Amino acid sequence: MSAGFRRSTIYTPAPHIAASFYTAAHMQAWLESFFALLALPQYGLSTLFVAAFVSATLVPVGSEPALFGLLKLNPELFWPAVFVATAGNTLGGIVDWWMGYGAHQVADKYSHSKHHMRVLTWLERLGPKACLLAWLPLVGDPLCAVAGWLKLSFWPCVLYMAIGKFLRYVTMTVALLYIWPN
Repeated sequence: MSAGFRRSTIYTPAPHIAASFYTAAHMQAWLESFFALLALPQYGLSTLFVAAFVSATLVPVGSEPALFGLLKLNPELFWPAVFVATAGNTLGGIVDWWMGYGAHQVADKYSHSKHHMRVLTWLERLGPKACLLAWLPLVGDPLCAVAGWLKLSFWPCVLYMAIGKFLRYVTMTVALLYIWPN
């Protein structure tokens, strides 16, 4: 060992690197504490709400595992959890609707294909009732966006989205609890 090196020496970055180093370290610590907070049982419903909201946007994340896990730990929360998941997922669908409403000009460039016209005709014929299918994987979230793009009536779309999503959560949760009872 050289005379200038001591085992207890702690690495200190140069001043121009220190700001970004400490910012990243603080951000990592903040994220870890935030996720630990969300994982606490008393925050289970709020975590479920966030998971359901995010999963209803165009981000491919499922909220059913969060709902199932919460109910395995707290079976007495069945109905509150289903209602919270439905509310979060429906609000995410509302965000999709508004994104579609605002994206009208962007989608106009694709309006000449046969497939596009057939789907639009089908959605216009069904109207807001098409949002009952908002629970479907892969197509449900874009369906909400297209409903907004078509400027289908907002509140009827929200009602049908909520009904479809509620029925999905009840069906999926009962099925999962039946398959894995313990």
